[in-house]
Amino acid sequence: MKLPRRKFLHLAAGVAALPALPRFARAQAYPARPVRIIAGFAAGGSVDLFARLIGQWLSERLGQPFIIENRPGAGGNIGTEAVVRAAPDGYTLLLVTAANAMNETLFDKLNFNFTRDITPIATIHRGIGVMVVHPSFPPKSVPELIAFAKSNPGKLNMGSGGNGSAQHIYGEYFKMMAGTDMVHVPYRGTPAALTALLAGEVQVMIDTLSTSIEHIRAGKLRALAVTASIRSEALPDIPTLGEFVAGYEATVWLGMGAPRNTANEIIEKLNKEVNAALADPKIKARIADLGYTPFVSSSGEFRQFIVSETEKWGKVIRAANIKAE
Repeated sequence: MKLPRRKFLHLAAGVAALPALPRFARAQAYPARPVRIIAGFAAGGSVDLFARLIGQWLSERLGQPFIIENRPGAGGNIGTEAVVRAAPDGYTLLLVTAANAMNETLFDKLNFNFTRDITPIATIHRGIGVMVVHPSFPPKSVPELIAFAKSNPGKLNMGSGGNGSAQHIYGEYFKMMAGTDMVHVPYRGTPAALTALLAGEVQVMIDTLSTSIEHIRAGKLRALAVTASIRSEALPDIPTLGEFVAGYEATVWLGMGAPRNTANEIIEKLNKEVNAALADPKIKARIADLGYTPFVSSSGEFRQFIVSETEKWGKVIRAANIKAE
């Protein structure tokens, strides 16, 4: 039987649309069960805190529990690998951190390629670092610190939370750009490094503002400069490092990702909801209270940002010959 041309074209169009229907239906139904958000760092830290903040928002908006699962170890690599190996169905997500971009170069052998195996969903926040010194340290400014370091090679100790930590890498970046000689003294984590700085065991550290700001406000540490490209609203009188060392900029950041090949419809749905959270006044205020700034992006913009950060810190890590502990 020969079909009329109009009816034939109508049926053909319907058949062509069929493959898209299951994908659309899947995205519309997502999530149909609880979702895991893997945080590659211990409970109680800033990554865990933001995981729970965003997880609660997504639970309320999407009607399913978003459960935080902490998988600490190897600078976040253990948690990242767990997500890489998970099914790309949107039910296992990753809290992506600046460490992921650094680890690509920092670790000689990884069982995954982060930029290939994780699909970026959305950025969440940006935070800045701050160069802090012990109050007894004679230099009162970045130029004075540079002059002191150059005239006293090997006598200025720079603390960090460990080899390959953000504090270490930001410090090495400063040393390279300023041409200074500072001795790196690694500690087992940020709390130990801050304790050493407060006790005067080391003289300087480039820490995240969120963990140092209360000590700065109490007069127990002196801030010389922040690491962002613009001054911080939290410390408006403190200059940027870039005002003295042209081109210096270092920020910590956080986002969300999923296993490679996760459906675009799911990625877009999650991106929309995360961005909605960052526009919410209560969420924005909470992020600001913690010393960070909301960071809104599309999935594609986040991917470009990750590539840029991986290249930037890879150059620093290779030049300073930094190895993970």
